[in-house]
Amino acid sequence: MNPHTGNKPRPKLGTKPKDEQPALDRTTFGNRLRTARKRFGWTLAQLAERSGVSITTISRAERGQLALGYENFTALGRALEMDMNAMFAGAGVKPAQLDGPVVTRAGKGVVYRGLSIAYEFLGTTAAGKQMSPIVGTVHARRIHGPEDFVKHPGEEFAYVLSGEIEVHFDNGKVVRLARGDSLYFDSRIGHAYVSVSRQLAKIVGMTTAESGHMKSAREAPDAPAPKPARKAR
Repeated sequence: MNPHTGNKPRPKLGTKPKDEQPALDRTTFGNRLRTARKRFGWTLAQLAERSGVSITTISRAERGQLALGYENFTALGRALEMDMNAMFAGAGVKPAQLDGPVVTRAGKGVVYRGLSIAYEFLGTTAAGKQMSPIVGTVHARRIHGPEDFVKHPGEEFAYVLSGEIEVHFDNGKVVRLARGDSLYFDSRIGHAYVSVSRQLAKIVGMTTAESGHMKSAREAPDAPAPKPARKAR
């Protein structure tokens, strides 16, 4: 810090902070999604049919124009036989089969801003995990309509680190959680998280994949593709 002005020295142009947190921007995620689709030789329509995600949503996501919510990226992951680690691994990182403890240092999870939650994915170097741990900042402030409710195979756990949230279910039930509270539920029930505290709430979340739906990521997204069934668009 400059003792005369009280200002911190500015970093040199063209340099990055040494401890910059890895992040997955929409463009990188979109390219990864397109590469995985083309490995199967699928058109947008074929992937839409297999995943249940609309053609428009997939197209916009591949072009980096749209952030996906949890339901959509897990549905695409199942269709493309990619687990969460292959989908959200940091740039240049190839997930490997879990054969020992996996440590994620503070601030080193891979960040992706979804529709209602900014995710920090943890343990992304281990492929084929049965659980997907995240630290999430809930930036949704209200429920806009039925499209806000997410449902996906498996079970889900949430623990509030700071702030307060409401978890809304599509059956009309609402659970309010404060710091230190937790919730465990069947994630096949439509649900949505909302921050209700002055500052955005932060949670630790854990989801499990339904057996047989999420294959181990034996290949990284840029690995050699299986033989295409037909030419992709």
